[in-house]
Amino acid sequence: LQGEGWDKGWATLKAVAGNFREATERSFGVPEAVNSGQVGYGIVIDFFAFSSQATGFPVKFVYPSVTTIVPANIAIVANAPNKAGAEAFIEFLLSPAGQNILFDPGIRRLPVNPSVYDKAPAGYPNPFKDPRLNSMVKFDVKTSEHRNNVVDSLFDQIVTFQLADLKGATKAIEDAETALAKKDNAQARALVKDARALVAAMPVAEAEASATETTGAFTGSKKKEKGARQAELEQKWAAFAKEHYAQAKAKAEEALKLAK
Repeated sequence: LQGEGWDKGWATLKAVAGNFREATERSFGVPEAVNSGQVGYGIVIDFFAFSSQATGFPVKFVYPSVTTIVPANIAIVANAPNKAGAEAFIEFLLSPAGQNILFDPGIRRLPVNPSVYDKAPAGYPNPFKDPRLNSMVKFDVKTSEHRNNVVDSLFDQIVTFQLADLKGATKAIEDAETALAKKDNAQARALVKDARALVAAMPVAEAEASATETTGAFTGSKKKEKGARQAELEQKWAAFAKEHYAQAKAKAEEALKLAK
């Protein structure tokens, strides 16, 4: 969303999700499905794929052309019962010896110390030297934090919980486009264009999603008011998505008939 912009970013996410087999309940389910051959592709955090490769699975990983690298965080909790031990652990983790452990096949994280990459396995990505990784999205943590709960909920309401309808609309569009490649029809192409626009449409603009009135419904301190407003927004978003996917499917199916 930060790399492509709100509308185009969501359109990309929904175009990809329309070809999902499923949305897993846990992140580990994705690499497991790819490793076992249940699916051909999976969207994962890079270290899942690197670890799979290092432990012998015949898989590959590619960074998207629009993505970002966000370092993992570590901290000491307030009033820690063993503060000295925690400080020593962090010091070790950031030392050359600790950073090199990240290359272990069972871990495969990206170190934050540039010098340790000299000992990295062959082909290991280096965010400090790879020009493509250095030119990726400059991630705004504050923007992400401010609207994180809204984005999470939006994804569930328009993708996760509507996946069957989204997949149905996507397949109908792709079937129509396949037929049009063999037999062109101007009216059918217009219908397909409308169908894609319906799938891509968002129930909320970026400004509204980032407004305090919206974000407060998901993070507000008044529990009762928060719950009611959040439920209202989620129902609105879900209904919008369901209606638009149904309309998109209908237009695509009409286009398919014209193309035959």
